[in-house]
Amino acid sequence: MAMSKTVALVGRPNVGKSTLFNRLTRTRSAIVGSQPGLTRDRHYGLVKTNGSQFIVVDTGGLEFDKSLSRGVFGEMAKQAAQAVDESDLTLFIVDLRAGLTNEDLLVAAQLRKSGRPIWVIANKGEGARTSLITVEFYELGLGTPRVISAAHGDGISDLLSEIENQLAEDSEEEVPESRNEDRHPVMAIIGRPNVGKSTLVNSIIGEERVITFDKPGTTRDAIEIAFQREGKDYTIVDTAGVRKRGKVSEAIEKFSVIKALQAIEESNVVIIVVDGTEGVSDQDVNLAAFAVEAGRAIVVVINKWDICDEEAKEVLDRTYRRKLRFIDFAKVHYISAAKGSGIAGLLRSVNVAFKSSRMNLPTPQLTRVLKIATERQSPPRKGYSRPKLRYAHQGGINPPLVVIHGNSLDGVPESYRRYLESSFTSAFKLKGTQVRVIFKQGDNPYRRRHKYLST
Repeated sequence: MAMSKTVALVGRPNVGKSTLFNRLTRTRSAIVGSQPGLTRDRHYGLVKTNGSQFIVVDTGGLEFDKSLSRGVFGEMAKQAAQAVDESDLTLFIVDLRAGLTNEDLLVAAQLRKSGRPIWVIANKGEGARTSLITVEFYELGLGTPRVISAAHGDGISDLLSEIENQLAEDSEEEVPESRNEDRHPVMAIIGRPNVGKSTLVNSIIGEERVITFDKPGTTRDAIEIAFQREGKDYTIVDTAGVRKRGKVSEAIEKFSVIKALQAIEESNVVIIVVDGTEGVSDQDVNLAAFAVEAGRAIVVVINKWDICDEEAKEVLDRTYRRKLRFIDFAKVHYISAAKGSGIAGLLRSVNVAFKSSRMNLPTPQLTRVLKIATERQSPPRKGYSRPKLRYAHQGGINPPLVVIHGNSLDGVPESYRRYLESSFTSAFKLKGTQVRVIFKQGDNPYRRRHKYLST
């Protein structure tokens, strides 16, 4: 199974990496929000282009020790090297206004050792005469600088096209593998370290296939395991845990987050494992948000339920309803992975979610549900017009996509879209998967006639 491609952003502080990150992830794919946690330490996001998608990671600013003649902190240099090793392409961001610095030269020397694809991105280049002011950056020994302005969007479209072509070339060099996601459930088991993910894997497959250990961080790579249960085929992807903010000190563990996000992308059902004794963390929320954005079916596991006292159960219930209400479509299982209790019910929910995410929704039934929903609650007016929702049809699966046609649809608020999504989910009895609704505006047949008569 080929994992999603990864692009890393590397460079000194204040060269515009975060601005470029936000520009690249201009859709809602990026896990960036108001909640503290994963995104405050490292930024991870999904970039979607016309022809492909890839994960982008902002590795943070490379700090420098002014008291050392050698310049770069050992840990920060190791982080830059790990970014290169774990990514398919690294963008080395430099500041065009500040010009070439000694720190840039030190970082470039570290990056060149890898022999991996490295591009120099000269940021803050709005209105610059590139042929003159980029000459000095050739000294980095990393090829021709690409000039952009992340803040103003200059050069971003061309950069995305070049990235897309580069990653496509890499994909052609790989040996294609037969994909089995559409034939049986491929489950990504995600969660923070030491919540019992590997123990859960062992309980599901019934043998000690994954090393389990009390120390957090035992699993560092995504492990893919194919197995059968009651005559059904499954594949499990056991991922490295995502640590709490401030505790991800080793560079290799920072990139275990990427492996978790890649596993989500390559799965069709995501099992989010939460430690019942600790409640819902911000990392749980961020991972759930990424799974939702990726459109995956979701099942939630509350592990260690057998050792939760009443206070822990109250905290869990309160934090779950507050933080994870956006995945209220997901079935929740309270289990003990160590004792193997609740596993059969968990797999039943995985099967139901997998089937629901691929359900065929006939156009006549969709249109009927749409009519009932609009009669029950009409879309609100916007200005002088009220949106007219005429008919619906299915536009895709995993998750089920419903395309609604009509007029004045640009005035439909997000709250009404969610109401329609809930109506379709309920009418078709879908479990464990979200329904996505998009609107397709119909042309006004009188627009051209009106223009003609008014001339």
